[in-house]
Amino acid sequence: MFGCWNRFLVGWIAFILLTATEVGVAQTTLEPTANFPYSRLGLGDFLDPFYAANAGMAGLTATIHDPFHLNTLNPAAHGWLRATAFETGVYSKYARLNSQGQSSSVWDGNLNYMALGFPMRNPINESLDRKEPNFGWGMAVSLAPYSLVNYDIELRTPLTDSLASIGTFRGTGGTYKFNLGNGFRYKTFSAGFNVAYLFGRINNTRLVSLEDQLTYFANDFSDAINVNGLVWNAGLAYDVFLKKRNSSGVKVYNGKRLSFGVYGNTNTSFITKSDRLYKRVYALGSSSLPQSQRNDTIVSALNLREEGTLPAAFGLGIMYEKVDKVKIGLEYNATFWNNYVNKAQDDLLSNSYRIALGGEYIPDYASFNSYLKRVRYRFGVFYETDPRSFNSTQLERFALTTGLGLPIILPRQQTSFINVAFELGQFGVTEGIIERYIKCTLGFTLNDNTWFFKRKFN
Repeated sequence: MFGCWNRFLVGWIAFILLTATEVGVAQTTLEPTANFPYSRLGLGDFLDPFYAANAGMAGLTATIHDPFHLNTLNPAAHGWLRATAFETGVYSKYARLNSQGQSSSVWDGNLNYMALGFPMRNPINESLDRKEPNFGWGMAVSLAPYSLVNYDIELRTPLTDSLASIGTFRGTGGTYKFNLGNGFRYKTFSAGFNVAYLFGRINNTRLVSLEDQLTYFANDFSDAINVNGLVWNAGLAYDVFLKKRNSSGVKVYNGKRLSFGVYGNTNTSFITKSDRLYKRVYALGSSSLPQSQRNDTIVSALNLREEGTLPAAFGLGIMYEKVDKVKIGLEYNATFWNNYVNKAQDDLLSNSYRIALGGEYIPDYASFNSYLKRVRYRFGVFYETDPRSFNSTQLERFALTTGLGLPIILPRQQTSFINVAFELGQFGVTEGIIERYIKCTLGFTLNDNTWFFKRKFN
């Protein structure tokens, strides 16, 4: 028993250390190694909230529950866990930006998520006790980026035939979610609840000056916004086990089922604390001015506390599954961004939605002589609208996905996975900037079913 608790404590210590490492790495790698202009709006570019296994299936999450993988978006899935699962993932993205005949290439990549989930009842104990449990309970804790701000834009605006203004806009930073979830299952019905701490820092600067003037001034605006708040969501899932009559005329489970899932949240509030420094800077030709007149502070505010609102959202889906063989699912998500409020950075956002179709195929999960037959082959397609707009046209995203789930047999015949997902897509609007990209997500899932194992001696 003490050995089990030792492994439990060591696992938690390792998770905390890795979490601290991820925060440190994330904070240092969010410098402008890439340029995503639309991240200037709202809280930035939103990162996918699902993991590598889901990414290969177009991000299906409402109905997905797997004994060996985590699904933190719909916490009802925690009730189906049958083994302790530690998941971590990284991503790399190559994008080609096109606008008005001009183009540029950018690379991006970072740690994507870290999560630890475990069932509160060990299935080995129940097997040894010859019990078929109707009740399941699982917990999970995770850390993942929520949004990313990373842009460097220069705009030239003609004022007269011989005069133009130059605006330089730069932004870095982002927000993160530290999430704690619980999920419960009774027979084929499950429910769960997530509570998450949203935090992060966003830095925006604007420099506006006149072009080709011997004596002029520039407006230099700087905003540093700290975001903090508690957010939540809840989820439900229900499975219908399909049956057929056996030779005796009795209806028995035939290995197929339909899964229904839904999750969502209401509006939630958050707090911002901002440092603002707006000043007028005199430049070329101003050397004759006294030093005290070369910088004119317009606004200076430190630790300015304001409030904001994140919008309500929901997702629902249906999935057909032939256990250990085929999964095919359809999902719809919607977020009511017209309720979004951020007094520290006022942007007008629109409601968004997402439609996804995906699936998974396993040729033979128990094959002894062919590894490729045990691999999980995934596919998907999705379309979504973004809450941000350009020239009154809402941004759009369309992509095809594919992926592999590569099983790894560890000591004591425990199965873990390397999950790889690829996404080929397009984002933006034709009137503005079009981003064509390919993204690769690599995830590792380590499973252990010996935690909380009660050893018995006869």
